[in-house]
Amino acid sequence: QVQLVESGGGLVQAGGSLRLSCAASGRISSINYMRWYRQAPGKQRELVAGITNTDNTDYADSVKGRFTISRDNAKNTVYLQMNSLKPSDTAAYYCNAGVIITDTARLRGYWGQGTQVTVSS
Repeated sequence: QVQLVESGGGLVQAGGSLRLSCAASGRISSINYMRWYRQAPGKQRELVAGITNTDNTDYADSVKGRFTISRDNAKNTVYLQMNSLKPSDTAAYYCNAGVIITDTARLRGYWGQGTQVTVSS
């Protein structure tokens, strides 16, 4: 019913920048929240940043001041601007969205397939 497609991952040197995008499509009435998670090998998935439909944002302490989350409601797209990247930011990054499906009042969570970010030292 809803698809999330991430893009923008890649290999970058420490101190560099990347911008991730996640576009939602399908039977979308509205999107309540959009979030970025990441998962490094051998570690649990962790919340990196989130943004609500009223543009309230939240960040993990480890990325505050370096990452910025934003959204384009007209395009159902969320972005994650990542600056001053560190090797510890290396992970697969996943988009997550809380979506109200068209013609329903149900809020459901959806996940993208992930995009890899690798930061070399």
